Amino acid sequence: MTLPIPDDFNPETFLIAQQTENGTFHETRKGARFAAELVANGTDADLQLAEKVLDATLACQEMLPNDPHYGNFYWMAEDDVVADLNAVEFNLEHMIPMMIRYADRLQPTTQDRVLQAIRLGLDEIRTLNVHVGYSNITMLDILNSCLGGELLGDTTIAQRGYDKLVRWIEFTNESGIPREYNSPTYTPVIIRALKRLTDLTIHEPTRIRARTLTARLGLSALLHIHRETGRWAGPHSRAYQPSVVCENPPELEMIQDWLQDGHLPAWLSDVLTNPSDLFFITETASIQEGMGYSTYQAENFALGVASKEYGGQSDVMMAHYVREGAERPGVMYTRYVMDDKWLGDFYHATDRTTSRNLIEEGKFFGVQNGASAIGIYAPKNMWHCHSAKATFIFTQSQHVDDIWLNGKKVEQLPVQIPEQGIVVIGSGNAYIAIQPLAQHDAGRDAPIQLIEKQGDLVLEIYNYKGTEKNFWEMESTLNPFFKGHAYSGVYVEVADKSDYADGIAFTEHIKSGEIDIQIADPFTTDFVSERPLSLSYSRNDRTLGLKVDLMSWSLKKRWTEDGALGFPMLESPSAVASGDGEISLNGATVKFGDGIAWLYTNPDKNLWVVGIQSINPVPLKLTLPDGSLELEKIGTGTIIWDNGQITIEANDLQGTPKIVGGQLASTE
Repeated sequence: MTLPIPDDFNPETFLIAQQTENGTFHETRKGARFAAELVANGTDADLQLAEKVLDATLACQEMLPNDPHYGNFYWMAEDDVVADLNAVEFNLEHMIPMMIRYADRLQPTTQDRVLQAIRLGLDEIRTLNVHVGYSNITMLDILNSCLGGELLGDTTIAQRGYDKLVRWIEFTNESGIPREYNSPTYTPVIIRALKRLTDLTIHEPTRIRARTLTARLGLSALLHIHRETGRWAGPHSRAYQPSVVCENPPELEMIQDWLQDGHLPAWLSDVLTNPSDLFFITETASIQEGMGYSTYQAENFALGVASKEYGGQSDVMMAHYVREGAERPGVMYTRYVMDDKWLGDFYHATDRTTSRNLIEEGKFFGVQNGASAIGIYAPKNMWHCHSAKATFIFTQSQHVDDIWLNGKKVEQLPVQIPEQGIVVIGSGNAYIAIQPLAQHDAGRDAPIQLIEKQGDLVLEIYNYKGTEKNFWEMESTLNPFFKGHAYSGVYVEVADKSDYADGIAFTEHIKSGEIDIQIADPFTTDFVSERPLSLSYSRNDRTLGLKVDLMSWSLKKRWTEDGALGFPMLESPSAVASGDGEISLNGATVKFGDGIAWLYTNPDKNLWVVGIQSINPVPLKLTLPDGSLELEKIGTGTIIWDNGQITIEANDLQGTPKIVGGQLASTE
């Protein structure tokens, strides 16, 4: 049976078309993917069409030797220059596996042309040499270089891919997880690329490293799937608008597909049923930048907060909550917005067809303690504008049940919010409280208000609203008038609605806490002195606080009742990661010398999984309540102890395993 032709296939161009108000466009990567699908299906009609689709796609490769991106691809067939440098990665990730698996299905002349395009593309990838911090493109670089080199019989290209995977692991090991963390948009790119790599590479050490990374990324992803809503809980380093507002299918469905088709190891399914009704997760994506994040999961909601923003697609503070009977769950997310732009005003990036996003235009620092958080926003650039504001957006205002301001029910919008006024939003099974703590007014009477906008409920905290003007005193830290960044600080808390009689009761609960705000007086910069802003909230025996320098916009301290917060690789009730040589959790201890390791635990099922991400082999001893395993040396790999059955897959496994209370199932 021939492959069904997509409805958006253009038989005149032999590419997938997309209609927008800017015209008709054809993404080259969609052409490469469709061609690969046709060749894989393999009927005569499929192959005839595939030849034409490949011809149209290859016509979009830059073939001028004097072009700085010779060998790359145009993002759109309508382009005449290479604008998006990632196009070569997204095209080759389909062409190379197609040629490895099914090259003989194509005409000899087509085979030659595709192989030549791959060689040129790989040379462009080598020249670009993307930094390992750009996680999803780094993984495509690794995939294309490893498999492309093997396909072409070019050991230099392949070795570059093997080596770059090692460099990416070493870079990631500095912090715990890839810098492009917890992304429902880009983590899937990495996981799918790792699956292709493990399926197709002939280099066994690379295959084992790829499987180990897949397990670690999968563990992080599953720990962030909110079980009741099925959504990928925030915060997110990067996400497109459909996933932010839950317009696409629940990410749980994608995760379940991965578990069924082998993208993820089978043991990870246990994470979704591990009996932890309430749990708190912290991870670190960049220790050098102080970029970590935390997520609190409860039955009816999840709240996540980043220590700082990643970029324009960040979700730095985000809640998902159950709305029974609604088409999709509720979402609260944040954006700093300049000049009152909003959804639909522009496209993301330059490709003219990607889903419209509301770009994050602010800088952010945050701290979280369970279901409570403090966040401080500042504009990235406030040199020239007519408005600047932090926004807190509640999706689908028709599903907001009630709104309370300082314990009084709000009957009509818009409503002005007084300084430190407590706003409580009741929606579905959750109450969400937001209390503005500190606001810099860069003009005259910058408002704080709750409004309805394009079907959403939005709390706006303005730093400026007025005549368009230049802000010399906030333009740059190097400006001789500079007095510090504008700021908006808030306290946020989420609760299960069933725990409170009404919004009044939850307001009183919030009001019973003690707020401490300390801010230094403004002064003109001497390019050295700091101007600290400190915000904290305490109630009963719980505290959280955040201190920043408004001059350099740097994070000085985050703390809870337990003291100053650091940046752990991974901490949660069921999993932990560390580079300290020893980790312990739920009755299990792993000693692993000078290396990086993580541990997943489910004592009720006698399931224990250890991941070693050290490139150089390390000694290891795993001690469990009912057994132990000792290895002379082990490199990158995993150990699964499942009811006494032990599976080890690792590089550089040395010596004979010493086992007490278990049995070796297999060793690879």
